[in-house]
Amino acid sequence: MKLIGIGDNVVDRYVNKRIMFPGGNAVNFAVYARQCGEESAYLGLIADEPEGRLIYDSLREIGVDVSHSTPVKGLTTERCDVTLIDGDRTFIGCEYGEGEWKPLRLEEEHFDYLKEFDLIHCGCYADMADEIKKLGELDQVKTYDFSSEDEYRTDEYLKKVCPYIDIALFSQEEMTDKQAEELQRKVHDLGTELVILTNGSKGQKLWDGERIYKGTVKMVDAVDTMGAGDSFFTAFVVQMMREGYRRGNIPPAESIQRAFEYAADFSAQNCMKDGAFGYGVRY
Repeated sequence: MKLIGIGDNVVDRYVNKRIMFPGGNAVNFAVYARQCGEESAYLGLIADEPEGRLIYDSLREIGVDVSHSTPVKGLTTERCDVTLIDGDRTFIGCEYGEGEWKPLRLEEEHFDYLKEFDLIHCGCYADMADEIKKLGELDQVKTYDFSSEDEYRTDEYLKKVCPYIDIALFSQEEMTDKQAEELQRKVHDLGTELVILTNGSKGQKLWDGERIYKGTVKMVDAVDTMGAGDSFFTAFVVQMMREGYRRGNIPPAESIQRAFEYAADFSAQNCMKDGAFGYGVRY
């Protein structure tokens, strides 16, 4: 299989260690897909500055294709400040450099490239909600991470994205069970085939429009929880594709359970690494 993450890239600066790590939802997805043993790529605007070079060089070393993401002058990389307490990461602020930050805008050349892949992933932090409709013309499986913020759950936002994707991920940690059920139904009714809600140590739920499938959690003494959700979701969709998932073809319950278990194991292992996937440097 070939999978691609498109959109955001950041560096996570651990202020209590003075070390920064490459990351970002789309970058993490591409890295984790590669670590799951699949071919992967990242498509985005990478800044030609030390932070951007860290992202670019780490992706190349891991084996992620960045041939269409050559670092660009005049852009900035988002810098997220983080503190780590007993293995649990907490974001305390983000900033950009002095240049102009721009989200990726999809052009004809991008679509010729994207057609090479089996799955395309994007997320809310890429600021590409208005671009997702363009992906609806492609046959590839599309996935999207809505994270946990309310601004990405408004009716207006959901209508921009949900009709054009196949699998949606949300964090349930700030929602009641009733709110979560209402959200799943709304997203599915808008056209998204599968809706996943993660809820930390309480596990995950997958909704296919008819039934709920419950996931599993593997508890570990985490070194760093950065990327825990991204690694879980990436491994889950990778295994779902291996089990035969394609749009309109949902695997049986036992296959979905295998995907949950594979994802839980992969995410637990990732929590034993520093940063989202390592490659830290001092700043």
